[in-house]
Amino acid sequence: MSHAPTEQQQPPILRIPGMPALLGVSLLGFAGYALLLPTAPLWAIRGGADEGGAGLVNAVLMLATVAFQTTVPWALRRWGWRTTLVAGVLLLGLPSFGLLLTDQLAGILAVSAVRGAGFAIVTVCGASAIAELVDASRRGRAIGVYGLAVAVPQLILVPSAAWIAESVDFRVVFGFGALPALAVPFAAALGRRLDVVARQDAARDAAAEPRRARGRVLLTLVLPSLVLLAVTTPGGALLTFAPQFRHGAAVAVLGLLGFTAAAALSRWLVGGPADRFGPGRFVPPLLVLCAGGLVLCAWSLSDGGPGAGVLVAGMTVVGVAYGSLQNLTLVAAFAAVPDRDRSVASAVWNIGFDAGTGLGSLVVGFVAAGTSFAVGLLTTAALCGVIAVLALVGGRGSGRRSTSA
Repeated sequence: MSHAPTEQQQPPILRIPGMPALLGVSLLGFAGYALLLPTAPLWAIRGGADEGGAGLVNAVLMLATVAFQTTVPWALRRWGWRTTLVAGVLLLGLPSFGLLLTDQLAGILAVSAVRGAGFAIVTVCGASAIAELVDASRRGRAIGVYGLAVAVPQLILVPSAAWIAESVDFRVVFGFGALPALAVPFAAALGRRLDVVARQDAARDAAAEPRRARGRVLLTLVLPSLVLLAVTTPGGALLTFAPQFRHGAAVAVLGLLGFTAAAALSRWLVGGPADRFGPGRFVPPLLVLCAGGLVLCAWSLSDGGPGAGVLVAGMTVVGVAYGSLQNLTLVAAFAAVPDRDRSVASAVWNIGFDAGTGLGSLVVGFVAAGTSFAVGLLTTAALCGVIAVLALVGGRGSGRRSTSA
């Protein structure tokens, strides 16, 4: 094994070759994603859809994302990083203009499906790039920096996008929703760098240990994926439906601001402890914290419940768990697989993330259509509790492996 450079010998995270381009792709890509996440469902409501139909908008986005994420490792092998990344940012950005042409649910769902294909590429390649560019001893901190680039657009745009659409014009939001297409130069630069790294990795793999069976690799990723699914399900519900909660648009903006700010800061700050201690010990308490925040949100939305401040507080608490567990589960996923399977780990992690986001949109939307948003959020709180127990039982070995990686 080659001797790794000491911390003092290594360049700062932001100066690692390829990292500035990765952050450019992430900022512009997630700006387009964040703008339409709360706005496209509202556009469907404007066109006559009910809560269930509005929930389908982001559910289809995430379903298409998950479906295409399974193909990204193959695409990287077949076409390389540069071509794949450029295609991803174009597919994520350009379809936003299609929403200018229709407010009918079928058309909105078609746009969501195409954007999902682009989002699949951007998300899998973004997470994989961290593992390709940064050594294992600093991945938690690098994931934290990457998480800021992902979260800052959401911090600014998710709370404000629906307000801009309704107070100014939906067309303004749809125009800016094409921002990912402006990331083509960053995608090309990052892709060139990663194509070089991929060729170097292929040469090393020829002399490395035998490849694990794919089923065995996937089995090691089950627990991180379940944890991520548990926290992104309520996260997806809050991002989708907060503008429709009974406290009104101003409270929704405050709640989403608290949620996204807490997620951004916690995802960044947890990187150092994850590198030092491994992720396993932090997971169960954070899932319990998430469940508690969801109970506060549901209480605020129930008949006769407390005021809007409790909703904002609950969403902020959920945001802490949401951001922290994104970082911790990605660190655990990369630690669980050989280096040659990093793109598989990224794909599986992103599938868990986006499946949870879509599941939250779909399930809470349909539960709310039949009962209430409070009942829908309590359902996701119960899911967090169940997965917390599984993580407590099964996560200790994973935490030890990550610490020794």
